[in-house]
Amino acid sequence: MTTDPWGIDDGYEDVHGRLHETSSETRDAILAAMGADQERPPAADDAVRVVRPGQAASLGAGELTLEDGTRVEIADRAPADLPPGYHRFRPRGSEKETLLIASPCECRLPLHPLWGWAVQLYAARSADSWGIGDFADLRRLAEWSRTLGAGMLLVNPLHATSPVDPRQASPYYPSSRRFRNPLYLRVEEAPGASQAGLDLESPAAAGRALNFERYIDRSAAFELKRQALETIWDRFSGDVEFHRYCAEQGRALEEFAAFCCLAERHGGDWRQWPAEWRRADKSAIRRAAEQQPGRFAYHQWVQWLLDEQLARAAKAAPFVQDLPIGIDPGGADAWVWQDELAAGCSVGAPPDMFNTLGQDWGLPPFIPHKLRQAGYRPFVETIRATLRHAGGLRIDHVMGLFRLYWIPQGMGAQHGAFVRYRPEELLAIVALESQRAEAFVVGEDLGTVEPGVRERMAEHGLLSYRVLWMEEGPPQEYPELAMVAVTTHDLPTIAGLESGRDLAAQKSLRLKPNEEATQKLRQR
Repeated sequence: MTTDPWGIDDGYEDVHGRLHETSSETRDAILAAMGADQERPPAADDAVRVVRPGQAASLGAGELTLEDGTRVEIADRAPADLPPGYHRFRPRGSEKETLLIASPCECRLPLHPLWGWAVQLYAARSADSWGIGDFADLRRLAEWSRTLGAGMLLVNPLHATSPVDPRQASPYYPSSRRFRNPLYLRVEEAPGASQAGLDLESPAAAGRALNFERYIDRSAAFELKRQALETIWDRFSGDVEFHRYCAEQGRALEEFAAFCCLAERHGGDWRQWPAEWRRADKSAIRRAAEQQPGRFAYHQWVQWLLDEQLARAAKAAPFVQDLPIGIDPGGADAWVWQDELAAGCSVGAPPDMFNTLGQDWGLPPFIPHKLRQAGYRPFVETIRATLRHAGGLRIDHVMGLFRLYWIPQGMGAQHGAFVRYRPEELLAIVALESQRAEAFVVGEDLGTVEPGVRERMAEHGLLSYRVLWMEEGPPQEYPELAMVAVTTHDLPTIAGLESGRDLAAQKSLRLKPNEEATQKLRQR
């Protein structure tokens, strides 16, 4: 296989070993989506460099600006004790900068074997829920799980969806991967909710009544929570922790709050907004804040509440956060990073034994060379935000760090092509953020995985992920394995229990997927 200067492969080998060539029509459509108007992307070989600890990289003479703002004049080589982080180097006499990613290039690993539940939080409703599971339910579940010996909880993506109806049901179609979904708030635990004279009993009763419905009504639950939160917000007089959170999140939070304000006025898809609002530049952010200062601050406040409640839940048991492969093309992050996204394509997967027609996930891919030109800001902020308050990170479709299957709009999933990224740079960022967050990383490596990917993952300390019933061999055949997914239907048998209710009584339960789970499954 060969790859052209834009990163487009000339073909791929499917799960059956058959070769599929990239058609000229597919290639032309992908180039158009990239905005390619020349034979190759602008020269950017020196735009990004990865530096490992102890490596005195040769840079030439110039000025090195460390992540903390410290400036260092160097004659040739970077300091061998360069601290981990994102630094900038400008050669003497040049205006161009090189991003230096000083990374250990190895993710943090778990200190010992762990087991835990995979939790779909929206479905984990309690008697106190308002029609949908929330962070208080998550905290209680984590506390109970710790009494059973669980060392983690793998949670569905918690990211924000569009703030207008209809509410997006899929957690894998987020408006923003940098912020969270207000549906997961426990209203009664918001500061000021217990204030005398504040009537929350009526919306709480209506919310709890939703628990008796088989299907989760996200719109109804959100409307009740919105009304209650706005009542609390009207009496909010400020909090030093809230202001500290806003300062810490800075530009990213301002972008998100501006999007929410505009979406409430013009609809949830920024591509349909009036032309004056379609660019997420500083002017648009400032004008959105000035026109609706109260609403702008309200959306910041809601994110602060979510951050506080998730932090409390994380103290009960470590969470493994889940990172979707992409974002809603009409959502907040796509509005901010529209110049780096290929609007005319979506990502998916080629046909395989489980999906013979392939898959189109409807999520726009980042354009490789433009992502690098942006200093990987979209990727860094996404990884960092998802790792916040996490003990681990599951990266959905981890092969996307190496290549993604692009599908031109209107052509169908069978007529896509793989487009390559710079895995050495993306993996360095993942490892750096993993070490900073003191969290391990698991890559979901299911589907069409090209040779060498799992070896590169292992070199960087990314653990592997399997669904047990999809594998031909037992877990112990895969030394790099981190997670084995088992259905709740199988759990009582695997754990040696007669029924699901015995699980709560079995305080000393220790489920070790690589050993006991496999043995019990073989006995069935």
